[in-house]
Amino acid sequence: MVDSLAIALGANLGDPRATLEAVRPLLAAELERWWPGPGRPRLRWSPLFRTEPVGGPAGQPDYLNAVVLADPLPPVDPDQALALLAALQGLEADFGRQRLEHWGARSLDLDLLWCGGLSLDRPELSLPHPRLRERAFVLVPLAALDPALIVPGDGVVPLASVRELLEGLPPEVLEPPPERLGGVAGWPE
Repeated sequence: MVDSLAIALGANLGDPRATLEAVRPLLAAELERWWPGPGRPRLRWSPLFRTEPVGGPAGQPDYLNAVVLADPLPPVDPDQALALLAALQGLEADFGRQRLEHWGARSLDLDLLWCGGLSLDRPELSLPHPRLRERAFVLVPLAALDPALIVPGDGVVPLASVRELLEGLPPEVLEPPPERLGGVAGWPE
């Protein structure tokens, strides 16, 4: 059973590093407010990675990406997951996110990757994230936290470790590989 939740963070407009450093404490506070269980979540933040844009319009600037894991997560129902999604979208809006173009450049992107073992397929939210297993810009930060971390399946796709998923990616998905950035005061990892 997966007893964590994972959120991917990304930005490629304005000053992405400043944006991710600024949203980090706000996201931590939002997760603590939302947390459905007793106590407080344990948050584990990946390092920042510079990655080339995947899909979308040509000519976008590179992204900065990271992930945060929160655990131990008690069972979560769909309404709780949708409430978390709304909170994430509220943070995106606070940082100027506009949804003008599919896979277009973003001032801030917060994607709920999984929420415990919850499997959900709704227009507004699919869990686990449907492209999680094919995105090096998500898998590499997860691997920096724990390459043996188990990524949930959806009932059709089996559970797999981050390491297994990275090893299964076609080589072109990893070229050029995400570049790990050094830590700074606002993002020490």
